[in-house]
Formats: sequence, structure tokens, C-alpha cells
Amino acid sequence: MHNKTEWKPGNMIFPLPAVMVSCGKTPDLNNILTIAWTGTTCSNPPMCYISVRRERHSYQLIKDAGGFVINLTTKDLCRATDWCGVKSGRDFNKFKEMNLTAIPAKHIDAPMILESPVNIECRVTEIIPLGSHDMFHAEVVCVHADDKYIDPKSGRFLLEEASPISYLHGHYYEIGKQIGKFGFSVMKKSTKKRLASNKKNQ
Repeated sequence: MHNKTEWKPGNMIFPLPAVMVSCGKTPDLNNILTIAWTGTTCSNPPMCYISVRRERHSYQLIKDAGGFVINLTTKDLCRATDWCGVKSGRDFNKFKEMNLTAIPAKHIDAPMILESPVNIECRVTEIIPLGSHDMFHAEVVCVHADDKYIDPKSGRFLLEEASPISYLHGHYYEIGKQIGKFGFSVMKKSTKKRLASNKKNQ
């Protein structure tokens, strides 16, 4: 028998993506904040959200521009991810301090981080006051993927090769080995056999 300890209500949905959100309508306003309260809300149309405290420097930048970029993070970007989460854009030029390259987004007024393997341009559709945070609900208007992670034969985007990281209760973790794929629990034996044979012959 397993015993359970009861805790007060809190945020315990882990792990989460640790992303760097870039914002600012003009180069002199460019900033980066690190977000873990983020996720997908709809697939058609593609929509997502970030939740930001109103006192954060980036809050007004995102509100004024009406958009932001979610930049996925990697093992190589882990230090920058953490640093941009504990330092304020009021005091530092985060792109300069972390040696990151700001490039213009295509459809919104915000920079993208060149070193990130995936940049997701988001246009704010509504701001929902929740309490400690406000949720910026947004439509995904464009996704940029680094060519070096695209398999030239299959065209598949190999994000796992970029060593993405996640956030788990105050710590960062590199994504581990694959232990399954969507639908594997109901896959027919003949399909499993065919896939295994294809993989062996590659």
C-alpha cells in the first residue's frame, strides 16, 4: 500500500519546458525573459500562452507590441536560460550579456534568438488577469526551425539532437532517452515488426 502526503494547493505540474521569450518593438527595447508557465492551448488554429507577472520588465513590452517569440532552449543555452530568468532587462542588455544574436521576427514586432533551434512567433489575442500572473493568450503566426536539425533524407525535424531542456521543481534537466512514441501502446505487432525492420535497414 502506498501512502500519500497531502500538501496545500500549488504548482506541481512538472516537468515543464523552460523557454526564453524575446520581446520589444524596436532594437533598443529588445529583451529576454525566461518562462516555465507556458504551453499549447489549441491546435487549429495553433495557439499557446505564457503567464507573466505584471511587475516583470517584459510585461509592458509584450503588451505594447502585441506579440512575443517563444524560443526553445537547449543544453548549450541552459546558462543563458537561467541568467535571463534571474536578471532584469531594466538593468542589463540580455542579448549582449549572454552573447545571443537578435534577429527580426517576420510577422510581429519582436526579436528572435538566432541560437535557439526553434522560434515561435506569437501574436497576442487576449490578456487574462489570473492573480499573481496575467496570461498572454496568443496565436502562433509562424515557426522557424534551424536547418541543421532537419534530416535531408526524411525531412524530419530532429529536435532531440539539439538536447532540449526542461524545468522540474527548481532544476533544469536535459531530455533523456526515448521510451516510446505516440500510439505505441496500441500498435499492432505487424506494424512494430515492420518499423523495426525499416530502422535496421537504414
